[in-house]
Amino acid sequence: MLRRGFVIIVINLLLIATVVSVWALWRNQPVGVAVGPAEQGKILLSDEAMADLPAQQQALYHRLQQRLLLNPGDFEAQLLEALLFFQIDRLDAAISMLRDLTEKAPKFQLAHLVYGDLLVARFERLERLGGTEILADLNLEHAGEQVEDLRREARARLKGYLRLLQGEQIPAAFLALDPSIKYALLVDKSTNRLYVFRNAGIGLPPQLVDDYYVVLGQEPGNKYRKGDLKTPSGVYYVTAHIPDDELPIKYGSGAFPVNYPNTYDHHLQKTGHGIWLHGTHKSLYSRPPRDTEGCVALTNEELLRIGRYIEPGITPVVISGEVEWITGRQWLERNVELRSVLEDWRSRWENIELADYLDTYAKDFWSDKHDLASWKAYKSRVLSRKTDQDIVLRDISLFGYPRQGSEARNMVVATFLQQYRSNNFSGDMQKKLYLVNEDSRWKILYEGR
Repeated sequence: MLRRGFVIIVINLLLIATVVSVWALWRNQPVGVAVGPAEQGKILLSDEAMADLPAQQQALYHRLQQRLLLNPGDFEAQLLEALLFFQIDRLDAAISMLRDLTEKAPKFQLAHLVYGDLLVARFERLERLGGTEILADLNLEHAGEQVEDLRREARARLKGYLRLLQGEQIPAAFLALDPSIKYALLVDKSTNRLYVFRNAGIGLPPQLVDDYYVVLGQEPGNKYRKGDLKTPSGVYYVTAHIPDDELPIKYGSGAFPVNYPNTYDHHLQKTGHGIWLHGTHKSLYSRPPRDTEGCVALTNEELLRIGRYIEPGITPVVISGEVEWITGRQWLERNVELRSVLEDWRSRWENIELADYLDTYAKDFWSDKHDLASWKAYKSRVLSRKTDQDIVLRDISLFGYPRQGSEARNMVVATFLQQYRSNNFSGDMQKKLYLVNEDSRWKILYEGR
């Protein structure tokens, strides 16, 4: 008993040091730097042990192993793997992993808290993260609030990661990507997760290649007004890259601005600007799930990682309140249906089938200069002078647009290169259409450059 009591005292002292370290980090005081590269050898479960695990745990373990093989410095994967080992009663292995992780990532506050918890778990049952009696007895100013922030971060990381094990892996946001788009980014605000998808080619659904925990605006919901502290939902593009030496320290390792407000945002009279993907204050590793003024923030290491996927002016970023995931068959059916809608519109226009062509536009159609009535008058006047037309659509992209507010319209954005030739005019242009489902038919809500 005397020896056990001595060990508990030692562990409590270690935990106090861990909590004080976490508190110092939240006060923006750097406490060290990561040392050494990621270890190559991983603790592996035997085939017999793997066979005894539930299917979800097996799937989680295999995915974590794949991530660590591709990127041994993936600190989130190391944290989740340690939690998995703790869950399957491999406490010593979990503690060893977390000891190694906190040495390599001394600013990773959540890893420190979990490490302290697992040390105490040798001797007492854990009811919740950061719920040990010693932590409650510390009575540090605002410590409870900071620990609750870490709990929220842990829940967000686990929720986002486990979503990938639920079956459907294809987002309805990416129905077609033109060949110039090598990668596309998708932010799911409901799980604080950013996904990177690779363009697999025409007729093939995109493939998931990477994903990250992200921090969002302090207020939930869709951004409508400047200063509302909300992260917008919509289809956007990365417009530039700003290196860290041109930014205040709070933006970390750099920033990728996106084109909020976009065309549809302007139509909805949304205000505000300066929505970026950016890093984290350099004194910290990560932040609570809701802690920005509307931007999407990653750890500095992960922002550098996604930089290899991003081409400013080309890479799309879809930000959604909750991502719709679909099967391969559903993806193919929607892809074929929407390409058919575009072809029907193109054919009616090319063949100067005026009434049928104008019937492809929605009742509340708008463009930069027209509503539906003035558009019909304009197009009737133009087409009356045409004797022949040749219209080709190339490099088509189709994006499922995130639902907007109470109206929740089912909408798709189509972008393409339009090659136009006629008896009195020829020209090529990049064009964008917003398509909405009206009376069980897809119709054009907006047309413009």
